[in-house]
Amino acid sequence: MAIQYASKGGMELESDYPYRAADGKCKFNAWSAVRVNTGFQFVTANSSDALKAAIVGQPVSVSIEADGRDFQFYSSGIIGVGCGANLDHAVLAVGYDKGFYIVKNSWGPSWGQQGYVYISDDAKMNNGQGACGILAQPVIAI
Repeated sequence: MAIQYASKGGMELESDYPYRAADGKCKFNAWSAVRVNTGFQFVTANSSDALKAAIVGQPVSVSIEADGRDFQFYSSGIIGVGCGANLDHAVLAVGYDKGFYIVKNSWGPSWGQQGYVYISDDAKMNNGQGACGILAQPVIAI
């Protein structure tokens, strides 16, 4: 888990190590790493209220299903129906509004809405795991 990794070795700032959508070897530089957390804590699973309460305090790492067309080719609107809960991608829930979560993806600003996606906050979807499984495994850094 990335949060656990970051608690041990730190992370480089995006300005020092910008995202590149390409395969290759990691060029991590431990000397420029910044310690960002000391551990992690799970947020209550399958609870929209718990996820929203956690988001108020800080961005929340969430796992989602991102292999479907609705997510892969997202450009606007709110993703809900058509996005299952077979978790295969980590993203960052950074906010919410009436009816949706605001989620930052790692695919860069040319994807989605300048790198962000709106995911429905309907907790009844996918047997309580929410749209794209967003409620299944939320985690915060401590």
